[in-house]
Amino acid sequence: MSISLDRRYADRLEEFSESHPFLIDLTMAAMLMACATLGSALTLPGADPPDQDNVGVALMGVSCLALLKHRAHPRTTLVITGLCTIVAVSLGYLVTPLLLAPVMGGLYWLSTQTDRNTTRVYGLTTIGATTLAAVFADSMDQLSLLIRTIGPVFWLLLPLAAGKATQVRRAYLKSVQARAEHAERTREEEARLRVAEERMRIARDLHDVVAHHLALANAQAGTAAHLTRVDPEQAHRILTDLTATTSSALRELKATVGVLRQPDDPEAPLAPTPGLHQLPDLVAACESAGLSVTMTTEGPPGPLDPGVDLTAYRIVQEALTNVSKHADADAARIRLAYRESHLTITVTDDGDGTATPASVFDNCRGFGLIGMRERAQSVGGALSAGHRPEGGFEVTTDLPLRPRPRTPQLEGGPIS
Repeated sequence: MSISLDRRYADRLEEFSESHPFLIDLTMAAMLMACATLGSALTLPGADPPDQDNVGVALMGVSCLALLKHRAHPRTTLVITGLCTIVAVSLGYLVTPLLLAPVMGGLYWLSTQTDRNTTRVYGLTTIGATTLAAVFADSMDQLSLLIRTIGPVFWLLLPLAAGKATQVRRAYLKSVQARAEHAERTREEEARLRVAEERMRIARDLHDVVAHHLALANAQAGTAAHLTRVDPEQAHRILTDLTATTSSALRELKATVGVLRQPDDPEAPLAPTPGLHQLPDLVAACESAGLSVTMTTEGPPGPLDPGVDLTAYRIVQEALTNVSKHADADAARIRLAYRESHLTITVTDDGDGTATPASVFDNCRGFGLIGMRERAQSVGGALSAGHRPEGGFEVTTDLPLRPRPRTPQLEGGPIS
């Protein structure tokens, strides 16, 4: 408890020092001047005080005034305080911690503001010169040589050590603050990245839902209009399917937009996520629009992660939508090949390739293939698309049964 209180008061004192530097410096200089003045009046028992009493006070005053410039000129401050102290000791003033207070302050601030080499050169030079002055001073004749040497060295090394400890603590606090700021920026960037990814996901879902169902509705409406006079009964069935198509589009659109609602919103839809189990309905809808779709499965179907299942369904849906919109084709084939750890989906058509999705993609006028590649990569899969040598267009995607980290994008090209 006491340690935390001391740390809190130390932090407050440091904050006040940073906001009012001159006031702090003036207060410290006044306190050190009082210490030095008192120290200049001390003598050993039986020894006579120096004759130049006023000179000692003047020297200490110059030292303390020099300390006011320690923030901008720590080296010059130490040199002035050191010279004044050496002169005072040479004049016969007793070497005590009180007399050494100004030069100790200069050593402390030099140690906190400069690098280790500068502190070593200026600090040791000042300590050596002051110690030599104390050894040959008349005021110390009654003391042994060991005491005259150890005393000044000990007292002058203390501020150097304290200054370096303060410098290390400041560097540590600065690094902690920098890490905290970096962590805050990282959290903000991560949040923005998640928002961007979620927006991209919603945009892909909206594109898949709207593009697929509108393409089917357009094809069904055109076919029904063509059969109205020739085969009214077939036209009626197609119009019935058109109603189901638009209803399905509204449901999926509501489910997609519903993710933007709050989780506890009673109006938020709870429709199940589409998956490969809905491929028969997708095939039936395409056939009602005049596109014959054949679906084959190889290998025993393995359990799919919900995200992979949705990705596989959306890719097949988008591939069939592109066939209906861009390819002059009457038939399409879907092949699902289950392996031990991955699923390969192939969608081909028998069109002549004159208006394939590739041309739309290459000219940057559509987002179908872009969205399919992004979906495959989001679960650790890959997708390729291109013309078939025998005619038509083919989309192939390889998806893991369980999501894995993203892999480099597989460039699409002609598939042999």
